Amino acid sequence: MGARVSGGGAENRKRARGSSAGLLTDEQLDILGFRIDGLKQGEIARRLGTTRQNVSLIERRARGNILKAEATLRAYRRLQTAATVELKPSTHLVDVPRMLVDAADDTGVKISIDFALVYKELRDEASGSISGTRVVKPILLHILRNGRVDVEPI
Repeated sequence: MGARVSGGGAENRKRARGSSAGLLTDEQLDILGFRIDGLKQGEIARRLGTTRQNVSLIERRARGNILKAEATLRAYRRLQTAATVELKPSTHLVDVPRMLVDAADDTGVKISIDFALVYKELRDEASGSISGTRVVKPILLHILRNGRVDVEPI
């Protein structure tokens, strides 16, 4: 059986509204969805029958709520940290698995993800800290008690 392809845009906004959106109101979700679709604030205001300034305010509050939620999740994950590995500039990426396994072994944690995923997370979460196969800016790898690894560029 093939994969289901989402329609994006309006379908995603509808799905987001129907879910528990946490810190975001339906109005904030709608405006962020329109912005993701490439609409300008003035266009959104016309669609919603409000002012561009109101759309701007709602978007700014939504983005602020997202930043607070992300910071809260980071703090919560730090509470779950069993060990932290600092990748210093010039560290070769091929050395990262050994560093993680050694730190996990020291704390009795079994790492539950494969290293291909660790490399992907490094490239996704800390792309500005890596050049080629070397670390160019410090990165912290947090080994969580459940065996997952969180990437934090510093």
